[in-house]
Amino acid sequence: MTKAVSASGEAEPDVIPKSPIAKTKLFFRLYWKRGAPGQPTAPWALNFAYGMWLLAFAFKLIGSSWDMSWHFMWLRDDLAPPHLINTVGTGIVVVLVAIHSYTGLGCDKRSLRLMQAGTVVFLIAGPLDVLNHRINGLDLTAWSPSHLLLYIGTGIMLAGAIDGWLKTAPPGRMRSLVLTGLWFFFLENTFFPNGQQEYGILELRSWERGEPYAEPTLLEFAAEQIGRPVDREAVVHFAMPIEDWVYPVWGIGVMALILAMARHTVRKPWTATTVAVAYVAYRAVIWPLLLGAGFPTSTVPFYLIFVGLAVDLAFRIGREHRLLTAGIGGLLVTAFGYGALWLQSQARPLLLGEDAVTESAPPVDYLTVPFVLVAVALAWALAGPIARRLTPPKPADLIPDAVV
Repeated sequence: MTKAVSASGEAEPDVIPKSPIAKTKLFFRLYWKRGAPGQPTAPWALNFAYGMWLLAFAFKLIGSSWDMSWHFMWLRDDLAPPHLINTVGTGIVVVLVAIHSYTGLGCDKRSLRLMQAGTVVFLIAGPLDVLNHRINGLDLTAWSPSHLLLYIGTGIMLAGAIDGWLKTAPPGRMRSLVLTGLWFFFLENTFFPNGQQEYGILELRSWERGEPYAEPTLLEFAAEQIGRPVDREAVVHFAMPIEDWVYPVWGIGVMALILAMARHTVRKPWTATTVAVAYVAYRAVIWPLLLGAGFPTSTVPFYLIFVGLAVDLAFRIGREHRLLTAGIGGLLVTAFGYGALWLQSQARPLLLGEDAVTESAPPVDYLTVPFVLVAVALAWALAGPIARRLTPPKPADLIPDAVV
């Protein structure tokens, strides 16, 4: 039997080293050759490359989580530790995209273009964000244009990684695990702006208790921006500048669509619930870590688990009937999501009493219920044909949706 030969002409090794450094050296020795996107990639090299993608986004996740808390306590610092941790992840992504671009391994043309475009958008957004702060001072919201560009760039990078992995990874357990991990990071990146309300409501309550998380200079700076003393209106402007309808529309409606895409591409039962549980578990773990380190904490979106459950149930009930699945999905997502969010908001008065100056959930505008119901069902139905065009054909050895 003839052994496989790498791009450099060397035979593939019989034993792949376990050390990341040794793997990196082996990869460059065997595969560092210019090639067009779509080059055949050895399984070990493919797994190593996408394992590094997951590592990169793990750094970005930790950095961004700490960064949100950091800025509800102190004024901006370009060299703050959260920014440096995030930069490590960005650096790994830049190296990975350069390798994919040069060798053509682990991607096709479309996935490579998405990786490249996302990296360019992010690298442009970073300096723009710094410039924005230099000119305008403190940025009071996670929803600002420069911040949105950062999320968009990261989302496009992740879309490229998801697309590349879908097209190059062979069927099997590893394919599903890595794809689920990539969707976890996609969900986290998209959900991230909602942290404004989750941290903001506890920032406001801390000020009302007379024990503000934010340092005095941060509160004074925020108050000066609207020409007020440090009073409740100034703190609300700093901590809670977003309308109450945004939180449920984004946290329930948009997240349901992302979880539906995860379930559709992974094609495994309970994928949406798994991704949602993993994200909520992460938030639950960093909560005591931030508290123990003396940083502001947030409410935790426990209701998101029920959004994931609603998505999986919709796929199970609707089977492969696109319109039926979308209609049931809209109903279940709205009922489960808003119901769970309302129950979570009642935890504070039930467990701590009506007079407790804290919250278990941000303020919610429940008049958004019919809008989210219709929007989710409609977007889900329209996304079906698009998803089928973008998703590779289902491998024969994967269980079809009709029997899961």
